[in-house]
Order: sequence, then structure tokens, then C-alpha cells
Amino acid sequence: MSNINNDLALFNELVEVLISEEDKNPVAERIDSTKLYDSIDLSLNEGAMIDEDFKILLQDVLISTPKTATNLFFNQLFGGRQSKAVLGDLLAVMLNNSMYTYKVAGPQVGIEQEIIRQSCDLIGYGSKSNGTFPTGGSMSNYMALVMGRDAKDPLCRLNGMSKPLIIYTSEECHYSNAKNASFAGIGKNNIRYIKADSKGRMIPKKLEEQIIEDLENGLIPSYVNATAGTTVLGAFDPLNEIADITEKYNIWLHVDGAYCGSVIFSDRYKHLVEGVERSNSFSYNAHKMLGTPLTCSILLVNDKKHLHDSFSNDADYLYQTDGDDFNLGKTSFQCGRRNDALKFWTLWKSIGTKGLEQIVDQQFELANVALDYIRSNRDYTLYSFDDSISICFNYKNIEPMALCTALYEHQITVVGFGSFEDDTFVRLVTINANNEKVDILNFFQVLEDFAAKTPNLPKLKELSI
Repeated sequence: MSNINNDLALFNELVEVLISEEDKNPVAERIDSTKLYDSIDLSLNEGAMIDEDFKILLQDVLISTPKTATNLFFNQLFGGRQSKAVLGDLLAVMLNNSMYTYKVAGPQVGIEQEIIRQSCDLIGYGSKSNGTFPTGGSMSNYMALVMGRDAKDPLCRLNGMSKPLIIYTSEECHYSNAKNASFAGIGKNNIRYIKADSKGRMIPKKLEEQIIEDLENGLIPSYVNATAGTTVLGAFDPLNEIADITEKYNIWLHVDGAYCGSVIFSDRYKHLVEGVERSNSFSYNAHKMLGTPLTCSILLVNDKKHLHDSFSNDADYLYQTDGDDFNLGKTSFQCGRRNDALKFWTLWKSIGTKGLEQIVDQQFELANVALDYIRSNRDYTLYSFDDSISICFNYKNIEPMALCTALYEHQITVVGFGSFEDDTFVRLVTINANNEKVDILNFFQVLEDFAAKTPNLPKLKELSI
């Protein structure tokens, strides 16, 4: 026990170093990948390391690791730090339960099921609904695809693929859909990518036209993936119009809300997923808009029988007590599974549903700050739209990939770039709800100051008239 006490004391000391470093240097000093192993001793050696040397090394690793919780990190679809969620994750590590049976997880099973039940209620799923915690958004999409496949071809689970199944998704969907089609035995060539409109939303008319064409060719439409928050523009596909089509042709509808599905917590913005209750499955990532530590993904199913049919398998050595409702391994893709629910529960329990709503609303408020700034400044070109926390723009016609790379390499700020149709642009993601208006305005200030000091940044090619 003394060792764990000593190590926890060291942990607290290291956390203080990290928090202080985040305040002084919000962007970590970049180590060139070709020089990484020469810069920090990451080698694994035969002998033990002296405690003091070990602590110094850990400090070096912490200081050099990209800082995702600071007010200058805008690169990914996650960011910031919700302290009550961190508390839950630390407790989950100390408890070290696996979530496959009630026998080894106890109340943690109830915690996971309560989150799922409340989430199902929020989106309007009925009494037959349930869900699970996959390892991330990609796995949520994969499990949904497997259920859609099995619903259309039930014997597939026993005999393998026997029908030419076709799946549909937007051109702007998450890249996991292509991988998942391969994993599920459907095949990447059996994906139909449906054209998006000028705001990045799937066009329902194009979807139905493609379904009709496939039916006429003797193929079997089986699954539609709609997106609530596309990766680049943060667009929301029109769910009611898509549901009209999937119901008409008896096709599984999954709503990938990994990025922005957490709008279900906001009275002001939940209209963006209007019609979600008509879907067969829905997923959202609490580690994105809600700020829990990675990973925390929730997959909900309108009828839990599909979850059981596709993923249940008996194992006498494992499921020895209690019923199926408490043995979560029977509806999970995994056997051993870490407890991702506790950190979300400690956050939700401590601040309430209204607190989660405030977190979501704050991100849209920050996005509006950025939109207002860009629209009022003639040096900027805007490529994104209202009701999105992805703010896409270019500044003074500077080539965006070069600008983002230079900002990163000089430790100014961490922001990425994206493309839509023929345009490439900087993509600012306002997903850190701990930020305030001043932090968004500071981002533009440091960008402009850096551009002024770096006149040799390449420009986009002028469009020919």
C-alpha cells in the first residue's frame, strides 16, 4: 500500500507541473518526429530506474506532449477538461473493473445503464431501447452497421454474406464507414456516397434515386448512415427526410452523432437532430462536445433485440450469476472492457442535465463569436455556416495548410485545415467549453500577429476570371 501512496503523491506532483506548464506555455514545444528518440529517453531498459530520474523523465514527457486542454488548442473534435469527469476517470482507473458482468462491476453496471436509459429518453427512443459503450465513434458506426446487416440478412451471422447488400452515406461522412464496410464483409465497393448540398448536408432526393437504381439492378439496400455533425463543416443531415426514405424501403437508419450528437442535451440546438427518434440506432461521443476524457462513446438502439441478436454469445466460464440485463458483455463487441461510463456519470451527476446543456450551448456561443469576428473583418473569407461549431475560413488568402503547419511548428496555436468541394481552409473548432469570448478573439490576434511577422507564407493561387 505504501507504494501506491508514494505513486499517488508523485502523480499529484506531476499534475501540478502539467497544469503550471499549460498556463505558461499553452502550446507544447514541438519535437521533430525524426529527432524524438534523441530528445527524450523513451527506451525500455533491463534495469530499474532511480526514482528521481524517473520523475524528471516523466516531467519531460508531460511537457513535450501536445496540450489538448488549453485555450490555444483548436485542432481536433475534442478539447478542454471537465474536472468532475476527470475525477470519475481516475476513480475508474483505481477500481479497475471490467464491464462484462455484474459480478465484477457491480454498481458500475447500473451507472452505465442509467446513462443509456436517460440518453434514450432524451432522443425519444421507447421502452424497448438500450445501448452500450463502444471504444469510440468508429466502433459505434461499425456495431450499427453489423446490426443493420444482420437485420436485413439474419442468416449472415451463421452462414456469412449471402446477399449483395448495399449501404449509403454522405460524401461528407466519417472515414470509418469505408473501413467498416470492409470489416463487415459488405465491401467498400458496395458503399454509395450520396452527394451533399452546398452546406455539407446529404441530399435526400439523391439518396432515394440511388436506392431505386440499386433495387432495379437486383441489389439489396440495407443501411443508411446519416451524420449529426460532419467532420469538416459540422453539418447536420436532414434526418426526417432521410427517415421518410429508410422507412419506405425498410432500411436500417443509423445517425452518427459522434461529433455533435450531444446537441440532444440542448433545448436551443436539439432541433438540429429533429427526427432522430425515427432512427434504428444513434451514437454520440461524450469525449467531444461534453468534454469527458477520451474515450467515452455511447451507442443507442431503438430495439435492444438487435444488439442482443448481433453481439450476444454464451460463455459459461464468464456469465455465471445475475441475468442478461446486468451482464453487459452479452451486448458488447468486446469481452474485457474498461469503465468509460463512470467519468460521464460523475460529470452528469454533479452538474445535472442543465449543466450539460450549458456546456453544449457555450460551444455554439463561442462559434458565434468567431463568426461575428470573421464577418466583420474584410481580411477573412468564411466557408462555413450558422449552427456549427466548425468555423472554416481563410485569412488574407494565405495558403491554409502552410499557415496551420507554421502556427504549429512555431508553437503559436494548434489548429487544423479541411476541404469542402474545391476549397481548402483553416478549421477552427470551438469545442472547448472552458474557453470564453476573450480566448476566441485571442486566437485571431495571435494568428494575425504571426502572419504579419511571417510575410513569406505562400498565398493561394488566384482564381482565373
